[in-house]
Amino acid sequence: MFEIKLYNPSLENEWNRFVANGKNATFLFDRRYMDYHHDRFTDSSLMFYRKGTLFALLPANRVDDVLYSHQGLTYGGLLMNNKASAENIVELYKELNDWLSAQGIVKVVYKAMPWIYHRLPAQEDLYALTEVCHAELSTREISSTIILNNRIKFAESRKSGLRKALRSNLRFAKSDDLESFWNMLNNNLMTRHGVHPVHSLAELQLLKSRFPDKITLYLIYNIKGRPIAGTLIFDTGQVIHTQYIASTDEGKAEGALDLLFDKLINNNVYPSALYFDFGKSTENGGHYLNNNLIFQKEGFGGRGVCYDTYTWKV
Repeated sequence: MFEIKLYNPSLENEWNRFVANGKNATFLFDRRYMDYHHDRFTDSSLMFYRKGTLFALLPANRVDDVLYSHQGLTYGGLLMNNKASAENIVELYKELNDWLSAQGIVKVVYKAMPWIYHRLPAQEDLYALTEVCHAELSTREISSTIILNNRIKFAESRKSGLRKALRSNLRFAKSDDLESFWNMLNNNLMTRHGVHPVHSLAELQLLKSRFPDKITLYLIYNIKGRPIAGTLIFDTGQVIHTQYIASTDEGKAEGALDLLFDKLINNNVYPSALYFDFGKSTENGGHYLNNNLIFQKEGFGGRGVCYDTYTWKV
């Protein structure tokens, strides 16, 4: 039997302690990260207790009678401790559906966590989705990921860009100049898609101040010392994720991104990481594949990892 509680701010420390030790949790589920945009969502995150001990978490928000894996996060799903077994999780989902029905929830939209973020195998939830919830795969998107101890060599197009960057004496460095990077990123997105970055500059500055060891900016500078490309890295310990990538026209012409990712991938910047994840190259719920974008990521050696969303009726 599980006791199910709705999260409230008085439980923040207990929540964060669990996240720090869960077998499939990352710092994105720390409330100091999740709550930076609390005003945009009606938080309905759930905490599951077994024999008086916190056993699992479900980061979530509610819109009318639908429960979503938190819409402010790239991935989600059930966060479990190391003792979670398949039998436990099947029982948890049975009780969850009964509890949700009593709360007036009629549908759940569930973003499963990609396996690369698991500290230990943690797909018991996917089994329960099929066995208990009869969930259907509603969205499948594709990311490009490198296994760092089994890297594929850069494609010739990326090697050519790297040679050009080296001839131009471009410089790679860690930086705190989020404003320059955000402006570069914003200009790229507005020019191509007419949209702003998901995070405002102020939000990125806030998050970086809260997680200085996990959020890092790297820039490429031209010979005059002006930044012309960069990436904002989210480091979960196991996965190095490029949250944002941007380049100026000069950077594109000079192979700046090729130098940037050569340094990050091939020069042991993160010696304890297992995976380097470029993020998704799909739009419109996975129905549109940005071929140019994924071609670039695959040129660095990235290969497919799916980000899946499931839906079921309660």
